Amino acid sequence: MRFLPAVDSASALPRRRAFTLVELLVVIAIIGILIALLLPAVQAAREAARRMTCSNNLKQIGMGLLNYNAAMKQFPPGKITPGTWSNTQKSYTCWAIEILPYIEQTALYRQYHHEVYNEDPPNQEVREALVSVYCCPSEPGTGDLGKPESGPAGTSGGRSGIPYRRGSYRCVTGRSTGIGWWDCYDSTGNPPLKWRGVLHVTGYYGHEPKYHDLYQEKVKNITDGLSHTLMVGETATKSHQGRSTFWAYSCANFNASCATPQSRALLVDFDRCCSIPGEGSNNPCKRGWGGFHPQGLNFVLCDGSVNTISNDVEMELFCRLCTIAEKESASLPP
Repeated sequence: MRFLPAVDSASALPRRRAFTLVELLVVIAIIGILIALLLPAVQAAREAARRMTCSNNLKQIGMGLLNYNAAMKQFPPGKITPGTWSNTQKSYTCWAIEILPYIEQTALYRQYHHEVYNEDPPNQEVREALVSVYCCPSEPGTGDLGKPESGPAGTSGGRSGIPYRRGSYRCVTGRSTGIGWWDCYDSTGNPPLKWRGVLHVTGYYGHEPKYHDLYQEKVKNITDGLSHTLMVGETATKSHQGRSTFWAYSCANFNASCATPQSRALLVDFDRCCSIPGEGSNNPCKRGWGGFHPQGLNFVLCDGSVNTISNDVEMELFCRLCTIAEKESASLPP
């Protein structure tokens, strides 16, 4: 009987060749390059989705304002401030509060007490409420509670301040040279009547004598054309969060902005804006505009359409788009 020699089973199997260190490094490098190539595309897709959400928010806000107008036969006040504005003068309702029933927030609106000031305890729930439609997803920190820097709820002068919920959008009160504003009646005087926007301040106890007949605007007053007049737009800042937008805060400029022919007012950075000289010192920065979208900032017009305004828009054109009766033929750039 013949016996076959024993065969080592391990040595009979084909030997696998392992990756060398160089090959592993090459594979890792290729994966890294692919990720680097794909990451901007992913980020761009995410930003496109955020910009679409922001645009839809403004579309809903615009429809809310138009539905309010259809029901009340006039647009809501930009805000109601009794008498001459001061740093301690409390205020009443504003555009963002008044359209709550028209953006599916009727329950929240019913909690608002018109007979007292916004800063009074009965209105705490409303001023601290998170309304997602008022928050652009591209802006960091929107929806957070914060304390405004000035006004009756402000922290200036060593005061403790009153928390308000942040937002991303402000109404258009009109235009200014940098001195005199349509969001309040201040000691610098009022701008020309023809420069008013559709959502300017309204005096609860009446206007100053020369504006005694001016209250809430009607469609017929927008003689420059509904499709040529901006109504609500984005306002954000990378710095100085006390100058952010607070959607229910009716003080001066915290949920309302004005157009000035100064390009610094479109920067999404309050401190940087203030560092650039210009008429009105830091007041155009307080009432500035800005968005975190690379393409520009979104606005809803008086006809309910939403458009993106480029950051390098010609500023005189931008100012004309913010007025309702300047008798000009300004149109959005293509």
